[in-house]
Amino acid sequence: MLNIKINGKECQGQEGQTILDVAKENGYHIPTLCHFKIGNEGLCNHPVGCRVCMVEVKRGENGVLLPACDQVISEGMDIATDSRMAINARRTVIELIMSNHPNDCLYCTRNKKCELQDLASEYNVQNQRFVGKMTHYGKDTSSKSIVKDLDKCIICRRCETVCSKMQTVNIYSAINRGFETVISPAFGNSFQDTPCTFCGQCISVCPTAALTEVPAIDPVWNMLNDEDKIVLVQTAPAVRVALAEEFGAQPGTISTGKMVAALRRLGFNQVFDTNFAADLTIMEEATEIAGRLNGEGRLPILTSCCPAWINFIEYQFPTLVDIPSTCKSPHQMFGAIAKTYWAEKMNVDPSKIVTVSIMPCVAKKYESAREELSVDGNLDVDIVLTTRELAQMIKEAGINYMALEEEDFDALMGESTGAGTIFGTTGGVLEAALRTAAAWLGNEEPTSLDYTEVRGLEGIKEATVNIGGKELRVAAAHGLGNARTLLERVENGTNEYDVVEIMACPGGCINGGGQPYDHGNPEVVKARMASMYEMDANKVIRESHKNPEIIALYDDYLGKPGGEKAHHLLHTHYISKDINSKIVK
Repeated sequence: MLNIKINGKECQGQEGQTILDVAKENGYHIPTLCHFKIGNEGLCNHPVGCRVCMVEVKRGENGVLLPACDQVISEGMDIATDSRMAINARRTVIELIMSNHPNDCLYCTRNKKCELQDLASEYNVQNQRFVGKMTHYGKDTSSKSIVKDLDKCIICRRCETVCSKMQTVNIYSAINRGFETVISPAFGNSFQDTPCTFCGQCISVCPTAALTEVPAIDPVWNMLNDEDKIVLVQTAPAVRVALAEEFGAQPGTISTGKMVAALRRLGFNQVFDTNFAADLTIMEEATEIAGRLNGEGRLPILTSCCPAWINFIEYQFPTLVDIPSTCKSPHQMFGAIAKTYWAEKMNVDPSKIVTVSIMPCVAKKYESAREELSVDGNLDVDIVLTTRELAQMIKEAGINYMALEEEDFDALMGESTGAGTIFGTTGGVLEAALRTAAAWLGNEEPTSLDYTEVRGLEGIKEATVNIGGKELRVAAAHGLGNARTLLERVENGTNEYDVVEIMACPGGCINGGGQPYDHGNPEVVKARMASMYEMDANKVIRESHKNPEIIALYDDYLGKPGGEKAHHLLHTHYISKDINSKIVK
């Protein structure tokens, strides 16, 4: 331990800790932009990039300015975080950043949720002291998921850090020199010309509106106001444990009934639960697992619910595209069933149906536009809104969300089980599949439905579970960096698995790129995860194959799981993609 002073107070810190680390441990606030935390790690790939965290360190009678995020403490160091010298330095840095930043805060999607805006207020920046040349790059709107506005980039390089260190996709880097420097894909390529997976983690950590999701609020309002359209909405499991945060509730607050009530107030004709489709996914996926275990295809079978992860394997591991499950993701299955089964039951013309998905994910926007995710030329899902976008619509409508009385989902495709609920967290899809596989492959009901071996926030979870007398080797990975490690084991034959779940976002969908901004705060992720398992534990039915509405769907319409009709509506295929063609312009 080393003895130092912070603002005149005696403090201790471990050798190797930075000034920022020790200051935070002792309750002192130092602003940061380029430095941020994901999980329990402080990721600062390019330290002292912004210099917002400057502090004064006394040396004799004088003081010097040093960046707190990068400066390691030493014995006897005397630090001032609140000196006039330090505060003026921070204010000047903020003013310089703002001198090349658009002054359109009133029209910006990150207004009131912008870290640069917050810092300007915190440091009482009221005048524009520095006026000079400003960059004008325009927006990249080429993708279906992410909008890039380089005029709002402050070169904090957070996007580069999360994309390279955590997701290992390496889309971003600094290009050009001096004033023309920006953080962008190679050669200034658009997103469409890169192997971007559209996971949206770069959006989650961006402090300004340099990276945002492709907006879909106006198209949804237009559909809701079109009397010729029947607008159906479905909500993903992760949305209900995060949406209330946008209205001041604590992370992990479960607001399912309020969410349903709000969607009806907004004007949706029918409000359904994607958890129903998660149960449907398990019916098809568990059938596929049983077939693979009996020699009908290659092992391991990989789950296919996450579109960012699917895009990742198509680019990064093209020789393995035959091993993911051919099941569509739950919200795509829902769209396919809504425009066929539901339309037939309700005697509705399918051409009048608009399916809207509320998702914690921006990759779902890209996924819904994939041509292979359609039935007879009609897209399964027409529009995808993120959790943040739904919150904005609720605010626009003047709805007092937290005061709403709880309401239930509509019937026919609104019933779900605990297994469907836990799809939103890492390990949840695998656990749900194991519950049904155990019932189908065993001779008796399993004694426990809780496969705790695949729960938690460890990057890669491995276990051997007994299913019907057979030892299954299973694994779950979350975050694409961990997925890469696991897939390399599969590709190299160093580890043999039977069933593998992969989710692109750390923690799973609960920490998706479309969720309320939390910058990967581990406590927020843990709270949302705990709520998912709480809902599962409180469900009367916790196995997908026991969902009465799912049973009725197969009896009345689909036939058997994995059958011809089910395969036509609920399954898809994947494409080996040339990563080099997306890197070299």
